[in-house]
Amino acid sequence: MAADNQLMGQFDLVGIPPAPRGVPQIEVMFDIDANGICHVTAKDKATGKTQNITITVNGGLTKEQIEQTISDAEQHVEIDRLKRKLAEVRIRSEYNILVAIDFIKGHKNIDKSHRDKIHELIIEIRKLLENPNLPLEIIKAWNAKLERTLMACMHTELH
Repeated sequence: MAADNQLMGQFDLVGIPPAPRGVPQIEVMFDIDANGICHVTAKDKATGKTQNITITVNGGLTKEQIEQTISDAEQHVEIDRLKRKLAEVRIRSEYNILVAIDFIKGHKNIDKSHRDKIHELIIEIRKLLENPNLPLEIIKAWNAKLERTLMACMHTELH
């Protein structure tokens, strides 16, 4: 998980035009040479704007620290897998909410009952996401409800 990493350096990719979440596409490339020097390039695919940084590690980790880090990672592999899966499902929830909101905004003639149902689901999912200890299966079930409701609305709108 990113929270377990050590910060080596940072930079800002500026000049990206405002856009809804998930729209900007940033390509990030890492290259570590034989001397341990890390070259990082980030490029906004839409504008072509690029930012680079070269990171030279001063000292780095000792052999013991490296071994301990590997041991810790091996011991926590299942916990990390679950954290990642939960993060992915939460991101999916947020994405589904954005899609639902955009759909409602773009289709003013949606049946009121469908519109109300989508709003109810959005509110409920947002409440659920406030709980950091919420089980994965509950989030998945609510995501599925929202996705089914959206699909039914889209099907109705198109026919």
